[in-house]
Amino acid sequence: MAEASYDFVVVGGGVVGASIGFGLARRGARVAILDQGDAALRSSRVNFGLVWLQSKGDGMPDYGRWTRRSADLWTGFAAELRELSGIDTEHEQNGGVSFCLGEAEFEQRRNTIQRMHNQVEPWVYETRMIDRKEVEALYPGVRFGPEMVGASFCPHDGVSNPLRLLQSLHGALKTIGVAYRPDAPATAIRRDGAGFAIDTPAGTFRAGKLVLAAGHATTKLAAPLGLEAPIVPERGQLVVTERVAPILPIPASGVRQTRDGTIMIGTTHEAAPDLTTRTTTGNMVHIAERAVQVLPDLARLRIVRSWLGLRVLSPDGFPVYMESETHPGAYVAICHSGNTLAAVHANDLAEAFLAHRLPERLDSFHPRRFHVSQAA
Repeated sequence: MAEASYDFVVVGGGVVGASIGFGLARRGARVAILDQGDAALRSSRVNFGLVWLQSKGDGMPDYGRWTRRSADLWTGFAAELRELSGIDTEHEQNGGVSFCLGEAEFEQRRNTIQRMHNQVEPWVYETRMIDRKEVEALYPGVRFGPEMVGASFCPHDGVSNPLRLLQSLHGALKTIGVAYRPDAPATAIRRDGAGFAIDTPAGTFRAGKLVLAAGHATTKLAAPLGLEAPIVPERGQLVVTERVAPILPIPASGVRQTRDGTIMIGTTHEAAPDLTTRTTTGNMVHIAERAVQVLPDLARLRIVRSWLGLRVLSPDGFPVYMESETHPGAYVAICHSGNTLAAVHANDLAEAFLAHRLPERLDSFHPRRFHVSQAA
Protein backbone atom coordinates (compact mmCIF):
# COMPACT_ATOMS: atom_id res chain seq x y z
CA MET A 1 0.00 0.00 0.00
CA ALA A 2 1.33 3.46 -0.91
CA GLU A 3 2.67 5.52 1.93
CA ALA A 4 1.41 9.04 2.51
CA SER A 5 3.57 11.90 3.83
CA TYR A 6 2.50 15.06 5.69
CA ASP A 7 3.90 17.95 7.68
CA PHE A 8 1.91 16.80 10.72
CA VAL A 9 0.12 13.64 11.66
CA VAL A 10 -2.35 14.04 14.52
CA VAL A 11 -3.25 10.78 16.22
CA GLY A 12 -6.80 11.11 17.51
CA GLY A 13 -9.86 12.57 15.80
CA GLY A 14 -11.90 13.67 18.78
CA VAL A 15 -12.42 17.31 19.60
CA VAL A 16 -8.85 17.77 20.93
CA GLY A 17 -7.11 16.21 17.93
CA ALA A 18 -9.53 17.72 15.42
CA SER A 19 -9.11 21.22 16.90
CA ILE A 20 -5.33 20.99 16.79
CA GLY A 21 -5.38 19.55 13.28
CA PHE A 22 -7.74 22.29 12.14
CA GLY A 23 -5.46 24.97 13.54
CA LEU A 24 -2.37 23.48 11.92
CA ALA A 25 -4.02 23.20 8.51
CA ARG A 26 -5.46 26.72 8.67
CA ARG A 27 -1.88 27.92 9.06
CA GLY A 28 -0.67 26.11 5.95
CA ALA A 29 0.48 22.72 7.20
CA ARG A 30 -0.31 19.50 5.34
CA VAL A 31 -2.15 17.47 7.97
CA ALA A 32 -3.51 13.96 8.39
CA ILE A 33 -5.68 12.93 11.33
CA LEU A 34 -5.58 9.23 12.14
CA ASP A 35 -8.56 7.93 14.07
CA GLN A 36 -10.22 4.82 15.42
CA GLY A 37 -13.67 5.79 14.18
CA ASP A 38 -16.78 4.78 16.10
CA ALA A 39 -14.88 2.19 18.15
CA ALA A 40 -13.09 4.94 20.09
CA LEU A 41 -13.99 5.82 23.68
CA ARG A 42 -14.76 9.32 22.48
CA SER A 43 -15.42 11.80 25.27
CA SER A 44 -16.27 14.36 22.58
CA ARG A 45 -19.62 12.68 21.97
CA VAL A 46 -20.78 12.28 25.56
CA ASN A 47 -19.88 15.47 27.41
CA PHE A 48 -22.05 18.20 28.88
CA GLY A 49 -21.09 20.82 26.32
CA LEU A 50 -20.05 23.61 28.67
CA VAL A 51 -17.52 26.25 27.64
CA TRP A 52 -16.60 26.90 31.23
CA LEU A 53 -14.19 29.20 33.05
CA GLN A 54 -15.33 29.76 36.63
CA SER A 55 -14.12 26.43 38.01
CA LYS A 56 -10.80 26.21 36.15
CA GLY A 57 -7.39 26.84 37.66
CA ASP A 58 -7.56 26.53 41.42
CA GLY A 59 -3.95 25.68 42.28
CA MET A 60 -2.71 26.34 38.73
CA PRO A 61 -3.28 29.99 37.76
CA ASP A 62 -1.99 29.41 34.23
CA TYR A 63 -4.95 27.09 33.62
CA GLY A 64 -7.31 29.93 34.49
CA ARG A 65 -5.52 32.25 32.06
CA TRP A 66 -5.46 29.54 29.36
CA THR A 67 -9.17 28.87 29.78
CA ARG A 68 -10.05 32.58 29.69
CA ARG A 69 -8.04 32.90 26.50
CA SER A 70 -10.07 30.09 24.94
CA ALA A 71 -13.38 31.55 26.14
CA ASP A 72 -12.46 34.84 24.46
CA LEU A 73 -11.57 33.08 21.20
CA TRP A 74 -14.65 30.87 21.06
CA THR A 75 -17.05 33.23 19.27
CA GLY A 76 -14.67 33.74 16.36
CA PHE A 77 -13.77 30.05 16.33
CA ALA A 78 -17.43 29.04 16.11
CA ALA A 79 -18.07 31.54 13.32
CA GLU A 80 -15.11 30.23 11.31
CA LEU A 81 -16.25 26.63 11.69
CA ARG A 82 -19.77 27.54 10.59
CA GLU A 83 -18.47 29.38 7.53
CA LEU A 84 -16.33 26.42 6.47
CA SER A 85 -18.67 23.57 7.36
CA GLY A 86 -22.15 25.08 7.24
CA ILE A 87 -22.78 23.57 10.70
CA ASP A 88 -23.66 25.69 13.72
CA THR A 89 -21.89 24.63 16.93
CA GLU A 90 -24.73 26.30 18.89
CA HIS A 91 -22.23 28.31 20.88
CA GLU A 92 -23.67 30.82 23.34
CA GLN A 93 -21.77 32.95 25.83
CA ASN A 94 -24.35 34.55 28.10
CA GLY A 95 -22.72 33.63 31.40
CA GLY A 96 -23.19 30.64 33.64
CA VAL A 97 -23.90 29.80 37.25
CA SER A 98 -23.04 27.19 39.85
CA PHE A 99 -26.00 26.77 42.21
CA CYS A 100 -25.47 26.52 45.98
CA LEU A 101 -27.75 24.53 48.29
CA GLY A 102 -27.65 25.94 51.82
CA GLU A 103 -25.52 28.59 53.47
CA ALA A 104 -22.58 26.27 54.13
CA GLU A 105 -22.28 25.39 50.45
CA PHE A 106 -22.65 29.05 49.48
CA GLU A 107 -19.85 30.05 51.86
CA GLN A 108 -17.62 27.25 50.64
CA ARG A 109 -18.17 28.36 47.06
CA ARG A 110 -17.44 31.97 48.02
CA ASN A 111 -14.13 30.92 49.58
CA THR A 112 -13.18 28.93 46.50
CA ILE A 113 -13.93 31.83 44.17
CA GLN A 114 -12.01 34.25 46.37
CA ARG A 115 -9.01 31.92 46.51
CA MET A 116 -9.01 31.62 42.72
CA HIS A 117 -9.27 35.40 42.34
CA ASN A 118 -6.27 35.79 44.63
CA GLN A 119 -4.12 33.60 42.40
CA VAL A 120 -4.50 35.56 39.16
CA GLU A 121 -5.03 39.01 37.69
CA PRO A 122 -8.50 40.53 38.28
CA TRP A 123 -9.53 40.20 34.63
CA VAL A 124 -9.16 36.41 34.46
CA TYR A 125 -12.29 35.12 36.19
CA GLU A 126 -14.56 38.10 36.96
CA THR A 127 -16.74 35.59 38.80
CA ARG A 128 -18.91 36.84 41.64
CA MET A 129 -21.33 35.41 44.16
CA ILE A 130 -25.00 36.31 43.70
CA ASP A 131 -27.88 35.84 46.12
CA ARG A 132 -31.21 34.12 45.50
CA LYS A 133 -32.90 37.26 44.17
CA GLU A 134 -30.15 37.79 41.61
CA VAL A 135 -30.42 34.16 40.53
CA GLU A 136 -34.18 34.53 40.11
CA ALA A 137 -33.61 37.61 37.96
CA LEU A 138 -31.44 35.54 35.61
CA TYR A 139 -34.17 32.87 35.33
CA PRO A 140 -37.48 34.74 35.09
CA GLY A 141 -40.49 32.59 35.84
CA VAL A 142 -38.46 29.67 37.17
CA ARG A 143 -39.37 28.23 40.56
CA PHE A 144 -36.42 27.35 42.77
CA GLY A 145 -36.36 25.09 45.78
CA PRO A 146 -36.07 26.62 49.26
CA GLU A 147 -32.53 25.33 49.76
CA MET A 148 -31.16 27.23 46.75
CA VAL A 149 -29.67 30.28 48.48
CA GLY A 150 -27.52 31.67 45.66
CA ALA A 151 -24.83 30.87 43.16
CA SER A 152 -21.55 31.92 41.63
CA PHE A 153 -21.90 33.70 38.29
CA CYS A 154 -19.28 34.13 35.57
CA PRO A 155 -20.11 36.33 32.57
CA HIS A 156 -17.59 34.51 30.35
CA ASP A 157 -19.14 31.07 30.68
CA GLY A 158 -21.25 29.50 27.99
CA VAL A 159 -22.16 26.35 26.07
CA SER A 160 -21.88 24.62 22.73
CA ASN A 161 -23.42 21.45 21.35
CA PRO A 162 -20.59 18.87 21.62
CA LEU A 163 -21.99 16.71 18.82
CA ARG A 164 -22.38 19.71 16.54
CA LEU A 165 -18.90 20.90 17.46
CA LEU A 166 -17.32 17.61 16.44
CA GLN A 167 -19.43 17.48 13.27
CA SER A 168 -18.55 21.07 12.41
CA LEU A 169 -14.85 20.46 13.01
CA HIS A 170 -14.84 17.44 10.74
CA GLY A 171 -16.77 19.30 8.08
CA ALA A 172 -14.27 22.16 8.23
CA LEU A 173 -11.33 19.73 8.09
CA LYS A 174 -12.70 18.31 4.86
CA THR A 175 -13.18 21.78 3.37
CA ILE A 176 -9.59 22.84 4.05
CA GLY A 177 -8.08 19.60 2.77
CA VAL A 178 -7.12 17.71 5.91
CA ALA A 179 -6.85 13.96 5.36
CA TYR A 180 -9.13 12.44 8.00
CA ARG A 181 -8.75 8.67 8.25
CA PRO A 182 -11.23 7.03 10.64
CA ASP A 183 -9.95 3.62 9.50
CA ALA A 184 -6.38 4.20 10.63
CA PRO A 185 -5.75 3.92 14.38
CA ALA A 186 -2.04 4.08 15.11
CA THR A 187 -0.60 0.69 16.05
CA ALA A 188 3.10 1.65 16.18
CA ILE A 189 5.11 4.84 15.80
CA ARG A 190 8.82 5.02 15.07
CA ARG A 191 11.48 7.53 14.13
CA ASP A 192 11.90 7.79 10.38
CA GLY A 193 14.84 9.96 9.39
CA ALA A 194 14.03 13.47 10.52
CA GLY A 195 10.38 12.61 11.02
CA PHE A 196 8.07 9.78 12.03
CA ALA A 197 6.41 6.73 10.52
CA ILE A 198 3.00 5.77 11.88
CA ASP A 199 1.82 2.24 11.17
CA THR A 200 -1.93 1.66 10.90
CA PRO A 201 -4.28 -1.00 9.49
CA ALA A 202 -4.72 1.32 6.51
CA GLY A 203 -1.00 1.59 5.80
CA THR A 204 1.96 3.68 6.94
CA PHE A 205 1.76 7.45 7.24
CA ARG A 206 4.85 9.63 7.42
CA ALA A 207 5.18 13.09 8.90
CA GLY A 208 7.80 15.59 9.92
CA LYS A 209 6.00 16.17 13.21
CA LEU A 210 3.54 14.25 15.30
CA VAL A 211 0.82 15.14 17.83
CA LEU A 212 -0.63 12.49 20.12
CA ALA A 213 -4.17 13.46 21.13
CA ALA A 214 -5.83 10.07 21.24
CA GLY A 215 -7.47 10.30 24.65
CA HIS A 216 -7.19 7.09 26.65
CA ALA A 217 -5.09 5.48 23.91
CA THR A 218 -2.39 8.14 24.24
CA THR A 219 -0.44 6.68 27.16
CA LYS A 220 0.61 3.50 25.38
CA LEU A 221 1.63 5.33 22.21
CA ALA A 222 3.54 8.05 24.07
CA ALA A 223 6.03 6.01 26.11
CA PRO A 224 8.24 4.74 23.23
CA LEU A 225 8.61 8.33 22.02
CA GLY A 226 9.86 9.68 25.34
CA LEU A 227 6.53 11.38 26.00
CA GLU A 228 4.60 11.25 29.26
CA ALA A 229 0.85 10.85 29.10
CA PRO A 230 -0.42 10.13 32.61
CA ILE A 231 -4.19 9.59 32.48
CA VAL A 232 -6.61 8.82 35.31
CA PRO A 233 -9.90 7.71 33.71
CA GLU A 234 -13.05 8.99 35.37
CA ARG A 235 -16.70 8.21 34.60
CA GLY A 236 -19.27 10.98 34.38
CA GLN A 237 -22.98 10.17 34.11
CA LEU A 238 -25.73 12.31 32.63
CA VAL A 239 -29.49 12.04 32.37
CA VAL A 240 -31.63 13.79 29.78
CA THR A 241 -35.29 14.76 30.06
CA GLU A 242 -38.06 15.02 27.52
CA ARG A 243 -38.29 18.22 25.47
CA VAL A 244 -39.99 21.20 27.07
CA ALA A 245 -40.44 24.88 26.22
CA PRO A 246 -37.38 27.07 26.94
CA ILE A 247 -37.12 27.70 30.69
CA LEU A 248 -33.38 27.83 31.43
CA PRO A 249 -31.78 30.69 29.49
CA ILE A 250 -28.39 30.36 31.21
CA PRO A 251 -26.45 27.12 31.71
CA ALA A 252 -25.40 25.91 35.12
CA SER A 253 -22.84 23.43 36.30
CA GLY A 254 -24.97 20.31 36.57
CA VAL A 255 -28.08 21.39 34.68
CA ARG A 256 -28.63 23.03 31.28
CA GLN A 257 -31.27 23.14 28.57
CA THR A 258 -30.32 22.37 24.99
CA ARG A 259 -31.69 24.19 21.97
CA ASP A 260 -33.95 21.28 21.17
CA GLY A 261 -35.62 21.62 24.58
CA THR A 262 -34.17 18.67 26.49
CA ILE A 263 -32.66 19.30 29.91
CA MET A 264 -29.32 17.68 30.64
CA ILE A 265 -28.59 16.85 34.26
CA GLY A 266 -25.22 15.72 35.60
CA THR A 267 -22.64 14.81 36.52
CA THR A 268 -20.82 12.20 38.57
CA HIS A 269 -17.13 11.71 39.31
CA GLU A 270 -16.33 8.00 39.51
CA ALA A 271 -12.98 6.25 39.21
CA ALA A 272 -12.85 4.06 36.10
CA PRO A 273 -9.55 2.14 36.03
CA ASP A 274 -11.15 -0.58 33.91
CA LEU A 275 -12.56 1.92 31.38
CA THR A 276 -16.07 0.50 31.75
CA THR A 277 -18.95 2.59 30.45
CA ARG A 278 -21.90 1.07 32.27
CA THR A 279 -24.29 3.49 33.93
CA THR A 280 -25.42 2.91 37.51
CA THR A 281 -28.89 3.68 38.81
CA GLY A 282 -27.72 4.88 42.21
CA ASN A 283 -25.52 7.62 40.80
CA MET A 284 -28.21 8.74 38.36
CA VAL A 285 -30.65 9.02 41.26
CA HIS A 286 -28.14 11.14 43.18
CA ILE A 287 -27.66 13.71 40.43
CA ALA A 288 -31.40 13.82 39.69
CA GLU A 289 -32.21 14.42 43.37
CA ARG A 290 -29.85 17.39 43.55
CA ALA A 291 -31.30 18.88 40.38
CA VAL A 292 -34.81 18.63 41.83
CA GLN A 293 -33.64 20.33 45.03
CA VAL A 294 -32.58 23.27 42.90
CA LEU A 295 -35.45 23.16 40.39
CA PRO A 296 -38.45 21.28 41.87
CA ASP A 297 -40.46 21.34 38.64
CA LEU A 298 -37.92 19.02 37.02
CA ALA A 299 -39.54 16.20 39.02
CA ARG A 300 -42.52 16.37 36.62
CA LEU A 301 -40.41 15.59 33.56
CA ARG A 302 -39.71 12.17 32.12
CA ILE A 303 -36.13 11.01 31.80
CA VAL A 304 -35.79 9.74 28.25
CA ARG A 305 -32.17 8.58 28.20
CA SER A 306 -28.94 8.50 30.13
CA TRP A 307 -25.32 7.91 29.25
CA LEU A 308 -21.85 7.76 30.66
CA GLY A 309 -18.60 9.20 29.35
CA LEU A 310 -14.98 8.64 30.30
CA ARG A 311 -13.08 11.80 31.14
CA VAL A 312 -9.45 12.05 30.05
CA LEU A 313 -7.88 13.41 33.23
CA SER A 314 -4.28 13.89 34.27
CA PRO A 315 -3.51 13.03 37.92
CA ASP A 316 -4.13 16.63 39.03
CA GLY A 317 -6.92 17.35 36.53
CA PHE A 318 -4.96 19.98 34.60
CA PRO A 319 -3.87 19.71 30.94
CA VAL A 320 -0.63 18.12 29.82
CA TYR A 321 1.34 19.46 26.87
CA MET A 322 4.93 18.52 26.10
CA GLU A 323 7.47 17.91 23.35
CA SER A 324 9.67 14.86 23.54
CA GLU A 325 13.31 15.49 24.37
CA THR A 326 14.40 12.20 22.83
CA HIS A 327 12.17 12.50 19.75
CA PRO A 328 11.94 16.23 18.93
CA GLY A 329 8.87 17.08 16.91
CA ALA A 330 6.67 14.61 18.80
CA TYR A 331 4.08 16.28 21.03
CA VAL A 332 1.38 15.14 23.40
CA ALA A 333 -1.87 16.92 24.30
CA ILE A 334 -4.09 15.70 27.14
CA CYS A 335 -6.97 17.55 28.73
CA HIS A 336 -10.37 17.00 30.27
CA SER A 337 -11.91 20.21 28.93
CA GLY A 338 -11.52 19.62 25.23
CA ASN A 339 -14.79 21.40 24.51
CA THR A 340 -13.81 24.51 26.49
CA LEU A 341 -10.24 24.55 25.18
CA ALA A 342 -11.07 23.82 21.53
CA ALA A 343 -10.64 27.44 20.47
CA VAL A 344 -7.23 27.92 22.09
CA HIS A 345 -6.06 24.53 20.83
CA ALA A 346 -6.95 25.58 17.29
CA ASN A 347 -5.12 28.88 17.73
CA ASP A 348 -2.34 29.25 20.29
CA LEU A 349 -1.45 25.57 20.70
CA ALA A 350 -1.40 24.91 16.95
CA GLU A 351 0.85 27.95 16.48
CA ALA A 352 3.22 26.65 19.16
CA PHE A 353 3.47 23.26 17.47
CA LEU A 354 4.14 24.92 14.12
CA ALA A 355 6.83 27.10 15.66
CA HIS A 356 8.47 23.96 17.09
CA ARG A 357 8.59 25.63 20.49
CA LEU A 358 6.15 25.56 23.38
CA PRO A 359 6.05 29.03 24.95
CA GLU A 360 6.96 29.66 28.58
CA ARG A 361 3.30 30.27 29.48
CA LEU A 362 2.70 26.56 28.85
CA ASP A 363 5.52 25.42 31.16
CA SER A 364 3.05 24.76 33.98
CA PHE A 365 1.39 22.08 31.86
CA HIS A 366 4.53 19.97 31.43
CA PRO A 367 4.24 16.56 33.14
CA ARG A 368 7.47 17.20 35.02
CA ARG A 369 5.21 18.69 37.67
CA PHE A 370 4.24 15.17 38.71
CA HIS A 371 7.84 14.42 39.67
CA VAL A 372 8.48 17.47 41.84
CA SER A 373 9.21 16.41 45.41
CA GLN A 374 6.55 17.37 47.90
CA ALA A 375 9.05 17.27 50.75
CA ALA A 376 9.47 20.45 52.76
